Amino acid sequence: MTLSPTQILTIVLLVTTLLLAVWVFILERRMKKLVAGKDARSLEDTIVALTEDIRSLEKFQNDTTTYLTDAEKRIKRSIQGVETIRFNAFKGTGEGGNQSFAIALLSEEGDGTVVSSLYARDRMSVFAKPIKNFTSEFEMTEEEQKVVKQATR
Repeated sequence: MTLSPTQILTIVLLVTTLLLAVWVFILERRMKKLVAGKDARSLEDTIVALTEDIRSLEKFQNDTTTYLTDAEKRIKRSIQGVETIRFNAFKGTGEGGNQSFAIALLSEEGDGTVVSSLYARDRMSVFAKPIKNFTSEFEMTEEEQKVVKQATR
């Protein structure tokens, strides 16, 4: 039994139609899963809401980055190195004991102050010297230099 060209063409078209129908059925099922419980309008609303959420997150990220940059600048200027040394300023005369002190209060960049006190039985003197870049324009005692060096660690 030989088939005529028309019959062959009809069979090919029927098989192709059947395959396309199966493919459409599979796509329809996938589409229903995608939009289950939703219509086209609510799906569009969901996409718009997600876009707004992404924009909101990007703004939050930019605001957070700006805040952290500003906070880092403030932290560098804040007191981070604190050190105290007690000493006897009048070792030779026996006055004062270890009641004299030097305190360094320095930022990360080495700016701040050194506060010193010299204690004797009849008086106490307090001195403050500004510090820029771990040095002072005023002459510093050995104890003041030592306390600045220790505060840098």
